[in-house]
Amino acid sequence: MNRRQFLARSAALAAAASLPPTLRGAETTRFVHHPKGKADHCIFIWLGGGMAQIDTFDPKRRGNAKTKPSVAGSDYAPVDTAVPGVRFTEHLAQTARLAERVTAVRTVNHKLGIEHALATNFVHTGRPVSGSTIYPSLGSVIAHERGAVGDNIPAYLLIGYPNVSRGPGFLGAKNGYIYLVDTESGPAGFTPPGDIDATRAASRQQLLAPLQGRAAAESAVGDYEVAQREALRLAGPDFMRHFKLTEEPGSLRQRYGGEFGQRCLLARRLVQGGVRFIEVSHNLNFINGAGWDTHNAGQLNQHVLIRELDTALSALIIDLETKGLLDKTLIAIGTEFGRPGQFDGGGGRGHQSSTFSLVLAGGGLHHRGAFGQTDDFSGKPVESPVTVPDFHATIYAALGINPTKELLNASRPVPITDGGKPIAALFG
Repeated sequence: MNRRQFLARSAALAAAASLPPTLRGAETTRFVHHPKGKADHCIFIWLGGGMAQIDTFDPKRRGNAKTKPSVAGSDYAPVDTAVPGVRFTEHLAQTARLAERVTAVRTVNHKLGIEHALATNFVHTGRPVSGSTIYPSLGSVIAHERGAVGDNIPAYLLIGYPNVSRGPGFLGAKNGYIYLVDTESGPAGFTPPGDIDATRAASRQQLLAPLQGRAAAESAVGDYEVAQREALRLAGPDFMRHFKLTEEPGSLRQRYGGEFGQRCLLARRLVQGGVRFIEVSHNLNFINGAGWDTHNAGQLNQHVLIRELDTALSALIIDLETKGLLDKTLIAIGTEFGRPGQFDGGGGRGHQSSTFSLVLAGGGLHHRGAFGQTDDFSGKPVESPVTVPDFHATIYAALGINPTKELLNASRPVPITDGGKPIAALFG
């Protein structure tokens, strides 16, 4: 930097410091370089319970849970992927063939401990639980920054059970989610009763409007009124038609697999309809009795979970690509923490936050199969560690959102990420 550049930048920063807080954020982030992707949508697949990275996207030498004592290592054999030198587990064979469109970020880590609820909140929001502030989730930030594509579609839809970790936090109900747990019927309450025609529904909305306008902004009642207006905006056939999976060819539905696969197919339909962010939950405990929380005997049928993920994920990647949507749709796979390379006394695995794998696919990124390197038992990063805020920053940057931008919590500026930096190697 020469003297003229130094003086110009110093003057700009001094001017920014004199601005009121509501304007200061935009000015102070102007000189921070960050990549800017071109994706318009994000499908966030949530593996509740803690996916074992050593048995999925970061396999190591074979172990054995059945010997006495047990032998640490991967429970399954590794397979080569389409990217030379990168291997996944044998139960991810279909995804392995698509690895040029995928990056398993193997060195994610956090210090939030191994308690499920706290770690789930952290991976969704990028910040620890605070007594005074409820931080917004990834989906709500993207809804706030990118908004809905049209009047008849929400910005954020959750396929799974709702909780505060997935919510809008201080951004308010307008940036919250619509949720459903049944892919066939869609969100409850969005189809009017048969005896309520369009004219009658419009008349009811006119009667309701004066009452809605009385609610104070930034109050609990105000938030409820915003949510109510959003529900009325989306009610009706224009939105509900996206949930008609029977319109898809039977061969495609079969390719996606069971209930989780149908959720991923619905996510593709919602992307086509213009939804910005869809979270798809895959904590289906009935498969192995434990979901991805594979303690003790939960390990015995873990391979069934992994195969189901493989089937649905590979189908989603190919389907999006066939329809020309893969570069515009970022797929992200999240989980609250990983599992150690050592087996527990019951033959399963405990919890580990010192390193675990989160995954990205599509979204116009420069994929490499895997990013980062871990030690012999995937216990800690040895090359290119990635924080959860870094992973969030990468998602935001891929969607063209400045990860250093400041949001407003009342009058207090709050950066979108907690110091996160996008993974530069994934951008051009």
